[in-house]
Amino acid sequence: MISRDHDFLKYKEHSRRPPLKISTSIDVIKVSEFTIREATIPQIQTIFKQNKLTSKSLVEFYIHEIRKLNPIYRAVIKVNQDAIHEAKKADEERKDNAPESRFGFAYALLNSMVPRDAGVVKKLRESGAIILGKASMSEWAHFRSSLAPNGWNARTKQAVNPYVETADPCGSSTRSAISVATNMVTVSLGTETDGSLLCPSSANSVVGIKPTLGLTSRAGVIPISPGQDTVGSVTDSVYVLDAIVGFDEDDAVTTRKASKYIPHGGYLKHLKPGGLNRKRLGIVRDYPNFGFGNDTETLNKFKKHFITLRQSGATLIDNLNVTNYDYIMPMFLGETIAILAEFKISLKAYLKELVDSPVRSLADVIAFDKKFANVEKLKEYPQDLFLEAEKTNGIRELEKEALKNLTRASKLGFEKLMKENKLDALVTPYSSGSLGLVFQVDMTKTGLLMATKFRKPSPIKDHQLSGDYVVENLDESLNHILDLCDVG
Repeated sequence: MISRDHDFLKYKEHSRRPPLKISTSIDVIKVSEFTIREATIPQIQTIFKQNKLTSKSLVEFYIHEIRKLNPIYRAVIKVNQDAIHEAKKADEERKDNAPESRFGFAYALLNSMVPRDAGVVKKLRESGAIILGKASMSEWAHFRSSLAPNGWNARTKQAVNPYVETADPCGSSTRSAISVATNMVTVSLGTETDGSLLCPSSANSVVGIKPTLGLTSRAGVIPISPGQDTVGSVTDSVYVLDAIVGFDEDDAVTTRKASKYIPHGGYLKHLKPGGLNRKRLGIVRDYPNFGFGNDTETLNKFKKHFITLRQSGATLIDNLNVTNYDYIMPMFLGETIAILAEFKISLKAYLKELVDSPVRSLADVIAFDKKFANVEKLKEYPQDLFLEAEKTNGIRELEKEALKNLTRASKLGFEKLMKENKLDALVTPYSSGSLGLVFQVDMTKTGLLMATKFRKPSPIKDHQLSGDYVVENLDESLNHILDLCDVG
């Protein structure tokens, strides 16, 4: 599943295929010791090679699951009408042993037409993946209204957390996580400016990774902030990461800088047992934005996992002190100032590239929402963020200072903490903040999921992924969520 990229199906609509018809009713495909419902990428690849499963059967299974589950969880906004055709082609190529490369946002963009696939979608096709469909997300990446709940948008309404129906499913790449958590798809992509990948991964119990800015292309992605937007995955992460990283001429400046950090041969080969041996992991306990604060329940849940980390060979540097915390935190207050201005500029540039679109600027989108206020639920969820962004007039001194403060805060806080203590990663609860890997470790008394996050300094390098192999097997009880190879 893809969320917050451009509507790639619109650009392929010339095919005009009839509605999908599933030839057989598939409940659960059983293959030896596991079922397709919980299968990982390497397991699927193995049974493909053993001729125990076809791409067509797999795609039909997932479409069946989408039809059954999507009315409940509202995760998928569109199914690729070409998916079964592409699956048949993949089966033929595999049989011939000559594979070829192949792999909803808002109502205001419903009739838009894009010039090409998003950069990451293009790379997925080239890696041999089949695009099953498009995941929906929070309205305008949760940047239209400060009052709208996570996981709501006008087209698909409120997304539902599959573990606790009344719980916050988080966002904004809400449905990318839900579609994987409910086994409507093997893997999915989402985008993040500030928490939009990691938070829904946490809330819906899937593994998620937020890559270094520029490691993946943002071309074709509806933007918020060019200084923070990045595309990542929410399960089987290292396989997907290998497929989507790299230079893209449509996002040349950022991807060229980050491409030099991609290890030769990719990340997968660095995924091995013993990866935590001699790694230095930092723990901050007393600060609410970095550590546990006064949350003793969460801290007590984590203690057994600290033991497991030590038993796996890691050195835990505990009770770290953020010496200039009170000086750093006010610097983050300028983030909204910067993002509002960046959003207006970036959205106009994105809309300008569309082949056809009813809207060409933020002002047009605001007018569209006002015209269809009932459908957009403006009374309940006013477009206050849009209106504030429209008031901005480029990146001026105020915005420049805000951007400088964000850079200073990172250098004086997280980066300084990492360098001074010679850390390989910072282990924190919850899912907000910098780039990193997030996955579940436990549940609260109410059944809500708790996550741990491995924060890593930019850029992500080859050796930094190997330690996660062991971390993802902290507890036997997590095996249904975290597979040995589901690492990012």
